[in-house]
Amino acid sequence: MATPSELPVAESLQGHYAGVVSRLAALAADLGLIWGLYLLAAAAVNVAVQLISGKTFDLTSHRAASAGALVLWGFVYFTYQWTLSGKTVGMAVLGLRVVQADGSSVRGRQAVVRTLVLGISLLFFIPVGIAMVIQRERRALHDLAAHTAVVYSWDARAARLRWLARQDPAASAAPLDASTPPAA
Repeated sequence: MATPSELPVAESLQGHYAGVVSRLAALAADLGLIWGLYLLAAAAVNVAVQLISGKTFDLTSHRAASAGALVLWGFVYFTYQWTLSGKTVGMAVLGLRVVQADGSSVRGRQAVVRTLVLGISLLFFIPVGIAMVIQRERRALHDLAAHTAVVYSWDARAARLRWLARQDPAASAAPLDASTPPAA
């Protein structure tokens, strides 16, 4: 029998669809991170504008450009991370991963479609949430459009547990005999 590390990704993630609460918590963490990084970038732009021109840059005085930059940043944030690893920072913290409906890795085109339709899913939050609770796969509108699903990434949790259980290499290399007390 194959060990979990020898199994393909699709086999190690089968049948464990992520719950609605886990997905919402990951989304909230991602939206908070997007907003925080956006504000840091706006502050950096303000400092740069002040150093170069002596004037201040304020988000409220450039609302259309600010909103466009925020939407673009959110699009890049989700699409890039889903394409690269199948998970965003918030999803990684909670042990979630986006995969294709068959369990294989997400492609760039699917990540783009998923990100574009995510905005529509957020607009119709309540009906989409009810549909997620009813379905066995807990797929939202953006999952259905991109042919994806969100699963628990047990491999990430197992890696975290292996790290916590890691021992001192010198202590595990030398066998203990009955005459020597164990090292503290």
